[in-house]
Amino acid sequence: MRPLALGTGRSVSQVCVEKSLIFRSNTPYPTDIIAVPGGHDLFCVQLNDSKLNYFQQPQDIKESDFMKFLEKYGRHSFIAPSQVQPSFSAFYRAGDPILIYFDSSSVLSTLRQPVKMGASGLCVDGNPAGFLDSKSTSCTRIFANLSKSCMTDPALDAASYYRDFTVLKVPVSGIIVQSMKVNVTAVAPPGAPQMRDNTCTNVVSEVIYEIEYSGTSGIQSVSVQFRVSNISGNLGSSLQQHFTLHFWTKTLSHMLPRSGNPGYITGAPLLIANSGAMQHISILRSESDGGCSQFLRHTVQFGRNMRTGCNLSLSPLLEESNCSYIQQKLYKAFQGMNRAEDLAITGSAHSTQTEEWTTILVQNCSVQAASCTSCCMVPVTLEIQILWTKVGLLSNPQAQILGARYFYQCQPLKFLSAHTVPVTTVVTFTDVTDWPEPPRGQPQRHWKLPFDIFFPFKVALNLESSYRVDLAGCFLFILIMSSILCF
Repeated sequence: MRPLALGTGRSVSQVCVEKSLIFRSNTPYPTDIIAVPGGHDLFCVQLNDSKLNYFQQPQDIKESDFMKFLEKYGRHSFIAPSQVQPSFSAFYRAGDPILIYFDSSSVLSTLRQPVKMGASGLCVDGNPAGFLDSKSTSCTRIFANLSKSCMTDPALDAASYYRDFTVLKVPVSGIIVQSMKVNVTAVAPPGAPQMRDNTCTNVVSEVIYEIEYSGTSGIQSVSVQFRVSNISGNLGSSLQQHFTLHFWTKTLSHMLPRSGNPGYITGAPLLIANSGAMQHISILRSESDGGCSQFLRHTVQFGRNMRTGCNLSLSPLLEESNCSYIQQKLYKAFQGMNRAEDLAITGSAHSTQTEEWTTILVQNCSVQAASCTSCCMVPVTLEIQILWTKVGLLSNPQAQILGARYFYQCQPLKFLSAHTVPVTTVVTFTDVTDWPEPPRGQPQRHWKLPFDIFFPFKVALNLESSYRVDLAGCFLFILIMSSILCF
């Protein structure tokens, strides 16, 4: 047996042997391996000995010595570990937990993003959401008594994801003032879950947080959207939930990569501006079940025609009987978070140069449905029409955009209580380049032959025959003159 003591720590009673002698340990007492420099390691079994659970040689303190020890060791009382106030930095860093504050109870907590645990995929609600960590998680909940959980489980109620708490702009460990709080805005919040005919309605199946931030200034706004479903049955009912966090900012326009220099490059994303903030233009994207994704969208690429279709889910609200409400919901779904106002003419446009941007023309349902008085015209198709051309040298032409139009095609909605609306988005690029005449090269020699290719030979033969006749005539004249003179 070897009693061990470290300074003023507690004594430990152990029985030790060489580690090489132990093959398997089944002792109920705690064990430890002690490394012996230059020797064999020891396998030790710690025994429960209450007599040794005291400080070594405690010192007696007399009443006369109390003030002396108080001056030497006296300090504030210890704080329980659960009451120790955590220290935070002056601003959020990537991955830091997002702090929330409950005003009614003055409790500081963190925003949660449930994740699945193990092979079963059951939900674990204690996972904190990380700052700038945009991601989606999913997990499964199983209900032993659905009729009871439907009304009492906060995970099923949309209100528990945005009510009674605020998000802190930056980490705060002291006094929390009102200017540091950001309210969570619910977009078309559904009602509370209700149990009807063995079916739990308005159950939250998807939660999407959109968080706007601005550098070290922290979180600027928070919005949340929901997708609800119904659960039938009672014993062993299950629900799969999806949770998404999306961080975005208006101050990263200078960090967007160029889409060309200066002209657009085929396949590069189109640049749009909204109140001076540059973003990429995007369109609706379908999920595996055919529904429209509220978070993921397709980026429009220059020169590539696109067509997408999905079923847009409408929340079961009383406002659905309002035609204006449905129209606005569909418009927002088509436009997404980054509403397009201006389109960059070139791929290297600067947000401060107004001449490098063109205004996007928009034709919505109010123009097309002027003659419709008894129907609700809602947009079901968005066609993004883009005209572009090539400018500059023929040896190195640059692509630039001349104009763009958002053309909404609308149809009357027969049933205002419909839960889904099929929508389509089409993107078309039209090349209107006016190509010039090709440049003239060096002058070329044009050889022209006579109509009668044998004409030169005929001329030569005629000249030769004429020459022979003239020569014979001259010779005859000379003979005649010679004969006359001789006589």
